[in-house]
Amino acid sequence: MAVRVIQSKAPSLEYHRFKFTPSLSQRSLKSAAPKIRRTSLKLTCKSNGNDPGEDYYLIDAPVEAGDGFSFSGGKYSDGPSPSDEWFKQGKLVKAYFVPGTGEKAKDPIFGLTMGASSQASDDIFRWFCVESGNANNPTVILIHGFPSQAYSFRKVLPVLSKNYNVIAFDWLGFGFSDKPQPGYGFDYTLDEYVLSLDAIINEISTNKVSIVVQGYFSPVVVKYASSHQEKLNDLVLLNPPLTAKHANLPSTLSIFSNFLLGEIFSQDPIRASDKALTSCGPYKMKEDDAMVYRRPYLTSGSSGFALNAISRAMKKQLKPYVEDMRKILLDENWKVPTTVCWGQRDRWLSYNEVEDFCRSSNHKLIELPTAGHHVQEDCGDELGGIISKVLTRSRIIY
Repeated sequence: MAVRVIQSKAPSLEYHRFKFTPSLSQRSLKSAAPKIRRTSLKLTCKSNGNDPGEDYYLIDAPVEAGDGFSFSGGKYSDGPSPSDEWFKQGKLVKAYFVPGTGEKAKDPIFGLTMGASSQASDDIFRWFCVESGNANNPTVILIHGFPSQAYSFRKVLPVLSKNYNVIAFDWLGFGFSDKPQPGYGFDYTLDEYVLSLDAIINEISTNKVSIVVQGYFSPVVVKYASSHQEKLNDLVLLNPPLTAKHANLPSTLSIFSNFLLGEIFSQDPIRASDKALTSCGPYKMKEDDAMVYRRPYLTSGSSGFALNAISRAMKKQLKPYVEDMRKILLDENWKVPTTVCWGQRDRWLSYNEVEDFCRSSNHKLIELPTAGHHVQEDCGDELGGIISKVLTRSRIIY
């Protein structure tokens, strides 16, 4: 892979070329349908299948994860679950307080009372975080895009953790983090995400950090960073929406914001996870990986309603947020060393004008010809090495 680098914050603008050969593994997308075990045509959702005479639906979730709208829990299979193995690697961290409304949250379609995981918080939201590396080393925070999970950085984590203390978290509404029902204390607006990001970063690190963020959450991170430059060592943006044309969500994502249709499609784990991850680049999912991404949508309606709310917020606020991000990154008062890594097989965001923007802003640009929108999925090992070199070189220069 040919990688072109534009040196950031240098007295003069220079181009550097070097060869980079990825070792991408071949991935295959297997059957997406979850296994159903039943003894008659009648389908009854149970929390367990201890009684062999009972019908029950097997899904990959603990009993307490379900809610009234979706399922009441159970297991996807009797064997070890990939999502359970991933969950064991992390921990739940409390950050960002939102006082509850006192009302019981209900789903917007049938008016059914949602489960505990969907209720407005009367304490502090729980964020799922995975940490790897030596706590004495500089901290790097990995922030996934929309829609995705911290799991997308599973191959980046071990590479970066050799020299850094690395933390990846699930945004509120995604993965194992809390997913309050919109309208009952947290509405998933981009402004709320900026405030919540401030809370979680303060909770997981008291020192300066470097941030790596992917995709449509990049404007949120840049907005946060503009007021907290003293907190950041470096910023790495993976396929961020940098141009005016990038401010429009692709149809794959914007469909979740549609009236009624969005609520329905966001409850479909195949459309919400598999299609969203594989339609934007060359990424091909293994079944074990697919089950981790599908898990939130299989276990609770709250994940789908959060996705619906985020899509609507993105549709309204993404354009002004992208404009603000451009102004911030072009401003002479922006002092954070910034690198843009761009997967050129991105089917959602066009590469046109990206190079011009990086040249005019004097930010470093690294092109990844064989990667798509979710760069960390397409070449996670290689990306980890690139980020490590960028951060190391930045510490030497700055």
